[in-house]
Amino acid sequence: MHSLERIGRYRPQRRLGAGAFATVWLAHDDELQAPVAVKVLAENWAHRLDVRDRFLAEARLLRRAGSSRVVQVYDIGELPDGRPYFVMEYADGGTLADLPAGAALPVPQALELTAQAARSAAALHEAGIVHRDIKPTNVLLHTAPDGGRRVLLADLGLAKSLAQASALTLAAGSAGYQPPEQAEPGSGIDARADVYSLGAVGYELVTGRVPGAPGKAVPPRRLRPDLGEDAERALLRALEPDRERRWPSARAFADELDRLAADPGGRRPRRLDVVRGRIGGTTLAVAAGVVAAVTAGAVMLVLHRPAHAGPVRVTDATGRVSVEVPAGWARELRASGWDPRTLGLPRGHEPGLVVADDLAAWSDLRAAVDGVFVGSGAHGDAAARVAALAHPGCRSTASHTFTSPDWRGTVRTWTGCPDGGSITESVLHPAHGGTEPQVYVQVRRQGDDGSADDAVLRSLRVT
Repeated sequence: MHSLERIGRYRPQRRLGAGAFATVWLAHDDELQAPVAVKVLAENWAHRLDVRDRFLAEARLLRRAGSSRVVQVYDIGELPDGRPYFVMEYADGGTLADLPAGAALPVPQALELTAQAARSAAALHEAGIVHRDIKPTNVLLHTAPDGGRRVLLADLGLAKSLAQASALTLAAGSAGYQPPEQAEPGSGIDARADVYSLGAVGYELVTGRVPGAPGKAVPPRRLRPDLGEDAERALLRALEPDRERRWPSARAFADELDRLAADPGGRRPRRLDVVRGRIGGTTLAVAAGVVAAVTAGAVMLVLHRPAHAGPVRVTDATGRVSVEVPAGWARELRASGWDPRTLGLPRGHEPGLVVADDLAAWSDLRAAVDGVFVGSGAHGDAAARVAALAHPGCRSTASHTFTSPDWRGTVRTWTGCPDGGSITESVLHPAHGGTEPQVYVQVRRQGDDGSADDAVLRSLRVT
């Protein structure tokens, strides 16, 4: 494979990937001062008219899709030796296949990425195109100007118009992601073929493994015990060998995944409904919401600590949030982040953790629990949301201003709760006067030692 000095007006910098039919280069557009990806037909196929036509058809299909969820084509041309090339949007975040190999992602993140890929497929379907080869290497990640991440579908080398796909006669697709109707020549397909492939991608992101042959996939909760039942059902429905039993469309699959990303435990507790409908309702509802957001993203760790030991520092999965708690509280930890939407704030997946002596009872104010929830976020007015909360069965007894070298904020205390203990809540901001990050902290404890609450707040570290 020879290096290229120029591809039209584009200056190649390095190879991004190569396949049997083409090579993709990262190149620089010197006129627009921007990086681009350029796909060039391989030399050994340059004189095969059928391969050349299929190569150019991919560029036309990408252009026809005309969606921000699909890699966009900017230009097309031909090298001096006659090989065609086309110029595309460059995705700087790599592909889903570049994520840690064999490592399952936090459940909310895995579901959200799969949902975005499904919406990209839906954009293709609405343009009358079926992809036929959705897999992690064909799902790209692009960093948006605001720092967010955009998911793009790429590589339409096997794509067909839906009108043609209904009468396809050749097998296509990649092992592990290929629906059964694509594996046998003569089978027509429709958009539900891509739904199967999307289910396989989601399964892999959740479990770290490619599912088995159609109908033979190990139920994902056996590999990922913290995956909720609803999430398992959603993935297995997408992987149904009988396409009549799959999700009817990629968009329907995406809608369900979005719902589950907000409640990845797959439970449908009334508490979460209360949070959505009455943000000024009970802390029982809010506690359930934030714990649901935290607990489902990672397996609970049981921390074997002697109750008489000194304070224990616990850290979330990103390493950005940590806090010290009494050793007796640090028995169980879930550290995969939280969704601020449970407080009525903008939706997201932010750093956070919950640590307690009994996490299963955390959301029940009738159960005696000692522990701490910490959730970091940068958007919305968390202080106003927390100030509106009420705790039925508890008495609002006091509030005080908290200051430390690192943090400032107002702490509200509730006592006489049904479990006989107390709750303190605060939203903290940096002591130097900045507004970000804002950190919501909730402490549940038994006994009257209020000094433990301030000790927890003083120990808080967020980066």
